[in-house]
Amino acid sequence: MGEVWAAGGPAAGERDPLLLLDGVTKTFPNGTRALRGVSLTVRPGSVHGLVGANGAGKSTLVKIISGAHPPSGGVLRWEGRGRRWRAPGAARRAGIATIHQHVPLVPTLSVIENVFLDRSGAWRMTRGLRAEFDALVERLGYPVDPDAVAGDLPIGARQMVSVLQSLAAGARLVVMDEPTASLSDKERRVVFDAVRRLSAQGTAFLYISHFFEEIFELTDHTTVIRDGRTVLDEATDAITEGMLARAVTGRELLAVERAGAAGPDADAPVVLRVGGLSSAEGVRDVSFEVRAGEIVGIAGLLGSGRSELLRAVFRDDPSASGTVAVGGTEVGDSAKAAVAAGVAYVPEDRAGQGLHGGLPLWQNISLPDIARLSRGRLVPRTGDERARAAQAVADLGIVTAGVDALPGELSGGNAQKVVFAKWMYADTRVWLLDEPTAGVDVGAKADLLRLVRRFAAQGKAVVLVCSEFEELLSVATRLLVVRGGRIVAERSAVQTTEEELLMLAHGLRARRPAPPAGPNEEEEVPREH
Repeated sequence: MGEVWAAGGPAAGERDPLLLLDGVTKTFPNGTRALRGVSLTVRPGSVHGLVGANGAGKSTLVKIISGAHPPSGGVLRWEGRGRRWRAPGAARRAGIATIHQHVPLVPTLSVIENVFLDRSGAWRMTRGLRAEFDALVERLGYPVDPDAVAGDLPIGARQMVSVLQSLAAGARLVVMDEPTASLSDKERRVVFDAVRRLSAQGTAFLYISHFFEEIFELTDHTTVIRDGRTVLDEATDAITEGMLARAVTGRELLAVERAGAAGPDADAPVVLRVGGLSSAEGVRDVSFEVRAGEIVGIAGLLGSGRSELLRAVFRDDPSASGTVAVGGTEVGDSAKAAVAAGVAYVPEDRAGQGLHGGLPLWQNISLPDIARLSRGRLVPRTGDERARAAQAVADLGIVTAGVDALPGELSGGNAQKVVFAKWMYADTRVWLLDEPTAGVDVGAKADLLRLVRRFAAQGKAVVLVCSEFEELLSVATRLLVVRGGRIVAERSAVQTTEEELLMLAHGLRARRPAPPAGPNEEEEVPREH
């Protein structure tokens, strides 16, 4: 099963496990090995933290626990009995409820209708059901109007409705998958209070979070999985911040080998200047500059405001205030103005935002530059559009049946190359890249990172958001750490480590391996309470 840091067996008198996983594996039909041996034990009333980097296997594990996927091997015991759920309903009836990050309530129904959605005949809101609802609210300690429309509630209140729904279903274990990623600090406190109150009553929680400080504050036991294996399994009060960071990243305090260029010349001109950028979407007074030939990495966790920052820079957020200038000229308040100024945007959701699924490749690739590919900037020149697409296929090595193929017919890596191709042949000066290598295979990832380096070598300014800090360090020249919508630290890529970035992003104290690199500096980021 590989290296496991374990606290040993349960102490005398400790309660029997509610959920026990031993050596659980999962191999999908295409040969992907998502889990290679995961073991953990959750006891009644425990708040058990589950931590791992993107791709570690957390989502697959949750699906196995909740009955959405069967395991390929290993043991799953629930209340002392070996189980193999046939469907999510079986796990739910047994007492396991899962609350996903994107709260799956029916927005058009009332709160009480959502809470009792699983009940036969729950549409008839009897006096007995309302009394049961009041009892659940009392147990949770969070007042909510039973007749309010769920879709009108703030996201924090919707999370509480999901917890009520779990309690109504008789859940003894509640799996919470990144429950606070999109919540304000005040809403996060509400979730914490509810978890503590219910755990004291005997309800167990499997609490999944990217936020280290939440793990330390809320949980009593923590399991870390990496590459589909359990690598740490300890009482939370026995874990240090460094242990947790090293378990997640899989390496000691060593700098990642850099493959990128040394960075721009000191006298390279500023291509992108952002000043006082704020928005209702979670960006808070952000200012930075990017010089020609520079790749600036944005290091932040899920919910840190990193994607929202790129949208605001692209002028695609109507609520944004502040200034964005390209080449010394201020950009207007629209995405159209940003494109005209030479700003390219590769969004995280390439299928929903980066590509038009109903158009062939040649039309997708020409969309941002269609005016220059049209007669009188009005009538598209189809031959020129197709020729550009053919050039992109050749230049980027896009594997496709032809330029008439639809984006959905391509692999993830090839589809992402099409998104890049949309901007490559226009007069692009600034590249805003949001998770450009997410969901692509190793070969395509290498191709895309080489492409990013090529943009910098051509004198472009690049801003790169990536969840994989190791990847950021391999390509970026400078790093801005984003937390809570703000830049909280700045580092030179050759003077920091993956662990330091992870600690800073989590708001934990980080030992500096090198002197400060710039004005956006915090020598220590204290843990928040």
